[in-house]
Amino acid sequence: MDQRPTCAVAGPRPVVPRRRTRVLALPEARWALAALVLFLVALPLSLLDAPAWTWAPLFAVTYITGGWEPGWEGLKALMDKTLDVDLLMVVAALGAAAIGQVLDGALLIVIFATSGALEAVATARTADSVRGLLDLTPSTATRLLPDGREELVPAEYLRIGDTILVRPGERVGADGQVLEGAGDVDQATITGEPLPVAKQAGDEVFAGTVNGTGALRVRVERDPADSVIARIVKMVEEASETKAPTQLFIEKIEQRYSIGMVIATLAVFVVPLAFGSDLQPALLRAMTFMIVASPCAVVLSTMPPLLSAIANAGRHGVLAKSAVVMERLGQVDAVALDKTGTLTEGTPRVTDIRPLPGSGLDDDDLLALAAAAEHPSEHPLARAVVLAARDRGLGIAVAGDFSSVPGQGVTAVIAGCTVQVGSPARLTRTGAPKPEDVVQSLEREGRTAVIVLRDGAPVGVLGIADRLRPDAKATVTALTELTGRTPVLLTGDNERAARHLAAEVGITDVRAGLLPQDKAAAVKEWETEGRRVLVVGDGVNDAPALAAAHTGFAMGKAGSDLALETADAVVVRDELATIPAVVTLSRQARRLVMQNLVTAGVFITALVAWDLIATLPLPLGVAGHEGSTVIVGLNGLRLLRERAWPRPAKDTA
Repeated sequence: MDQRPTCAVAGPRPVVPRRRTRVLALPEARWALAALVLFLVALPLSLLDAPAWTWAPLFAVTYITGGWEPGWEGLKALMDKTLDVDLLMVVAALGAAAIGQVLDGALLIVIFATSGALEAVATARTADSVRGLLDLTPSTATRLLPDGREELVPAEYLRIGDTILVRPGERVGADGQVLEGAGDVDQATITGEPLPVAKQAGDEVFAGTVNGTGALRVRVERDPADSVIARIVKMVEEASETKAPTQLFIEKIEQRYSIGMVIATLAVFVVPLAFGSDLQPALLRAMTFMIVASPCAVVLSTMPPLLSAIANAGRHGVLAKSAVVMERLGQVDAVALDKTGTLTEGTPRVTDIRPLPGSGLDDDDLLALAAAAEHPSEHPLARAVVLAARDRGLGIAVAGDFSSVPGQGVTAVIAGCTVQVGSPARLTRTGAPKPEDVVQSLEREGRTAVIVLRDGAPVGVLGIADRLRPDAKATVTALTELTGRTPVLLTGDNERAARHLAAEVGITDVRAGLLPQDKAAAVKEWETEGRRVLVVGDGVNDAPALAAAHTGFAMGKAGSDLALETADAVVVRDELATIPAVVTLSRQARRLVMQNLVTAGVFITALVAWDLIATLPLPLGVAGHEGSTVIVGLNGLRLLRERAWPRPAKDTA
């Protein structure tokens, strides 16, 4: 890192604007809410044996409001020669009502309507974030005409070869190359780099990134529709659409089970009639068969363990967005980690203070001198120096004649001395001795070296770096043990910094200098090879990889809106050690699911056999059906216990 970005104001880091669809703007949510309210009003009336006219109409409207949509979708699927389990649930609910089990049928309707509403909300949230990402690109740009005049044009009107002017604080209007000028550009949304990057003639800049200081003249190299930020949006949308359908285990046998259940129910009804049975006994036997053979217990075999795991994970700061996500987490066999904001905290901090021999300064003196010069600046490195001084309780002197030069550093007068803080490569060109050994030592360790000069003579060097999270190494070790493979580091940062950090945490496979499409391509390649990849990231630039992965984790505190919405799970408190813990919890849940499926299968087989071979009384059939449901439900709830949470990995280094 031989250049230190200037300490001029870089402006706020771009944030994807929040454009949220209101929950009740979704018809699925409105119908589900109506069904739930009606059910809750009718429930106490029914349980208290109130007259039927007080609760029966409410239950009837519950059936209509909550069941018409899944019923209609099921009928459309049926016309496409596909049997939808939602349609069977509506039929089962109506069948239950037909034989007097109105409450059970209404409860089934409400559960399915609520599930559909939650799915619609999740889909809308993701779409909102993808649309909001487009707001990172400015709507207008300043185009320079051949005669030197300026014109403000919509950014989408820019064409390859146009020259645009980007003033301090403005977003770059299109991907291009700097023709003239120098400045610091915050491109964290594209590369994930924690610090603004000094740009000068010949350097590449990206649409949507923010120019901190110094005007830039940029030649447009890509059509706005093909910019990196536009491609991020396209990749997220495509990955979300082409991702293999997220199905729970039971949904994989849904069609066969549903068709078999319908055929068997019709047979149980028709065959006795063909042999002279009366209509009512045949109908009662068929409805009893539908109830005891219905997949309620099988569905509950799957959901309680997964929902309990979700709740337990939530208590420990991990939000898994659905039961599907919790199931898929246990299947991962490869992990890809982002660097900045994921393995590291994403904020530069002073890590080394090296006064030079003969300067007459100790650590505190050097830090206080640098902080006084940097204090007027709002550059991330300047803030890191000032924060370090304040953490040590040092006084910060008032600076006079403050100035900054893009790509070089700052200059200020402190107590009558001219103090310069900035890039070792730039500030020591005047012939002053350069502390090569100290600078190179810091840079080999992955630090950004910042030199401090007093009256033109070097007096010390500061090392600044993005600090590694305390549990990063232990997390990498735990994930390696769980998957049998060492995680891969995918980062847009430079190779040297990436490899130094990877060595600290025990990662050997490092992919550095990647753009968002490069990260997504790597994940897709692994998925094509049959791996189930878990990706952990935090930025907009990680969103395509998160969408393409088998399962994606986003860091909650500093994560961009798009990353949070695209990811399948969120580490709310940014505790990396919870990730291997949740993977372990998911595997426990999958084992309970298999136990429950066996239990439910035994009950269903026994009850169905009884109904077919002899005459199963309806109350006994309902009791057996509900009993199996209770057993598998309680078994799944075991994961709610505190001791079910795996002990997170601890860094013993």
